[in-house]
Amino acid sequence: MSETRQLTFELGHTPAHGEADFLVGEGNELAYGRIMAFPHWGDPLTLLVGPAKSGKSHLARIFADRSGAVFAGINDLEALARDGGQGALVVEDVDRLDYDEAGLFHLLNQCMRDHRPLLLTASEEVANWPLATDDVRSRARRATAFTLELTDDIQLSHMFVKLFGDRQITVDPKIIAYLVARMERSTEEVVLLVDLMDRLALAKGTAITRSIAAEALDQRQTAHGAQHGHEWENPDDE
Repeated sequence: MSETRQLTFELGHTPAHGEADFLVGEGNELAYGRIMAFPHWGDPLTLLVGPAKSGKSHLARIFADRSGAVFAGINDLEALARDGGQGALVVEDVDRLDYDEAGLFHLLNQCMRDHRPLLLTASEEVANWPLATDDVRSRARRATAFTLELTDDIQLSHMFVKLFGDRQITVDPKIIAYLVARMERSTEEVVLLVDLMDRLALAKGTAITRSIAAEALDQRQTAHGAQHGHEWENPDDE
C-alpha cells in the first residue's frame, strides 16, 4: 500500500450531503422532485416524513443550499415568527417531544401568511405528533407532504456509501446506482463488491470507475455461476 493511500485512511470521513450525492430511488423520488422544484412552489409549507436514514436530512441540506434556508432550533421558533420575513427555513424532527409547540404554531401561521418557504421533517405522520392541542396539527396538515420510504435500493445504496466512506473512498452516486441495479441483492454482496472494487482500483492505480464496477460485477457473477453450476449475464444495457 502506498504512503498516500495510508495517509488517506488517517483522515476522518465526512458524509457527503450535496445535491450530486443524493441517491434517487423509488422511495424518495417525489420528495426529491419537490425540493428540486424550489423556488417554484405553489405553497410555502413542505413536510418530509420518513424513518431514520431515509434521506430527510440530506434533502433538507439540499434545500438549504438551493434556498439559503436557516435551520431553526427549538428555541428559535417564536423569535423567527415574531421577526417575520420571507427567508426560507428548515425545522427538522418536528415531531420530537421537546419542541416549542406555541412557537411552531406562530411560525406556521407567519409562513402561511407571508408565503415564507418552510421545510419540516418528521419521522411520524402529523396525526401521530405528540401535541397538546390540535392548533399545530391543523396547520401542519396544510403542508404539502411527502413520505420517504427506506426501500431495498436505498438501503443497499446507503451501505455502499458507508463502506466506501469507511475506506476513505469517494464514489460517484451514479456508479452506486449502476451497482445496485445489477448486483445480487444482499448486504453480504455489498461487502464483497466494495472490497473487490477497492482491490481492483488499487491494482490499477485509479479511482473506482464505471469500468471497475463492471469488472467487479463480472467477477462476482462468474463466482456465482461457478457456485451454482452455471453463469449468468450482467444486464448491462447502457
